[in-house]
Amino acid sequence: MIDAERKFREYLSEKGLRFTSERLAILLHVMSLHEHFAVDDLHHQLRQKGLSISHATVFRTLALLIDCGIVQKLPCEKMPARYEHIFGHLHHDHMFCLRCGRIIEFHNAPIERWQQKVAEEHRFQMTGHHLIIRGYCEKCH
Repeated sequence: MIDAERKFREYLSEKGLRFTSERLAILLHVMSLHEHFAVDDLHHQLRQKGLSISHATVFRTLALLIDCGIVQKLPCEKMPARYEHIFGHLHHDHMFCLRCGRIIEFHNAPIERWQQKVAEEHRFQMTGHHLIIRGYCEKCH
């Protein structure tokens, strides 16, 4: 946790922004989550903990956490976007069920190698990617 906090503090300092108690509370809560979450869910959970943090502050802080590489936003069709903390985790991709919204994480080494090969063939310096496979989970198809 300390590394994520240090990274966030350094990022905010570089941008000339303050490291507030609200931003710390949001960071700590996000890092404690082990599932994908929506902004509204995060805001509700923080309020249940007795924190009076505005929805706008949660939304803006998530944007900062994304920019500094601690959180990732997953675009979800027909549903609010989902987020997850990625700091300290190995890269993985996602399958998204269009009916129930279930998100399945996976890692596939051949897909990773293929993407790198395609980038090299095009003389493209890849710095990252997001692969989302959309469809229907076993329960919904």
